[in-house]
Amino acid sequence: MPQQNSTDANEIRDQLPTDLNVSEFVGVYKFPDNSRRRIPGYIYLGLGVAIIVLVVVVGSDGPLINSGVLTGGVVLSLFGLLCLTSGWRMTIDEQDALSAAGEAVGFAVGHASAQQVWRGFRSRPTWRVLCYSNEDPPMRRGLVLVDAVDGKVVEHLAQENLEDWS
Repeated sequence: MPQQNSTDANEIRDQLPTDLNVSEFVGVYKFPDNSRRRIPGYIYLGLGVAIIVLVVVVGSDGPLINSGVLTGGVVLSLFGLLCLTSGWRMTIDEQDALSAAGEAVGFAVGHASAQQVWRGFRSRPTWRVLCYSNEDPPMRRGLVLVDAVDGKVVEHLAQENLEDWS
């Protein structure tokens, strides 16, 4: 039987998700808050505590419930606590971070972009802001880390722009 190269109307094709389709853009993108990490944290903690209670009530010398299940319950509970303590509530959005970065670098900012990153063991949310001065071409550039929880500038670097714009 010969192969057909025609496109079938029912054929599944790759396409952008609706939230990434630029033609349907309706406003400013709102970054999700990191406090959503608390939801799975409660689930892990509850499941871990339930496993520990089960092992304590039933005993740990059976073929299905043994010390390994108890260890798993403890590890799951500890991971749940880590998720709960890592669920920082962000009070600074990207616009506030761009403003703080403009103050930290010490020059009038033209083009700038903010990226959400995490730092430290408990994944504290931080805005990484790259900014250029408002000349054409920009003469200075800066990189600023702004804490997304309390708005303090964690680190900043400002220097002459070394890029060749010709």
